[in-house]
Amino acid sequence: QHADRLVLPGVGAFKSCAEGLRAHAGLEEAIHHFITELERPFLGICVGQQLMATRGLEKETTSGLGWIDGEVRAIEPTDPALKIPHMGWNTLNVTGAHPVLADIQTGPDGLHAYFVHSYHMVPQDEDVVLARADYGGAITAIVAKNNMVGTQFHPEKSQTLGLKLIANFIKWDV
Repeated sequence: QHADRLVLPGVGAFKSCAEGLRAHAGLEEAIHHFITELERPFLGICVGQQLMATRGLEKETTSGLGWIDGEVRAIEPTDPALKIPHMGWNTLNVTGAHPVLADIQTGPDGLHAYFVHSYHMVPQDEDVVLARADYGGAITAIVAKNNMVGTQFHPEKSQTLGLKLIANFIKWDV
């Protein structure tokens, strides 16, 4: 409760990450308290962002943290030549303004973010989608709700875009 903000990274499978988090008694409750009662800024990265959803459908249905109504589904590109997992650099198609995106050039000629994933969040409420990327169809790249933001891509590997996003998150005054 002494931290100013919280980052939940994640690499691997939804179920494994959820089980790993829940294996530590009181950790899920402490994170929930930090976000909902202390209302401090939260950043979920990759599976950390996916865990914000109601459930994940990777291998089997697994409960998420439930902060964003929706589920994590397999990416299904319309182009069969596109490989899964999606690994590479994509620009962001921003759907709304948010402090974590301040002064970041987005759109088709914008900066690139680094993705490595086979699943993405599909929220029930489109208003929480802050940005999408295109990989044979739209994939959720950033979600935001209240004091929470989540990136499907890895800002720590996304060079200029990622460094600026992290700096903006650190400065974000909820």
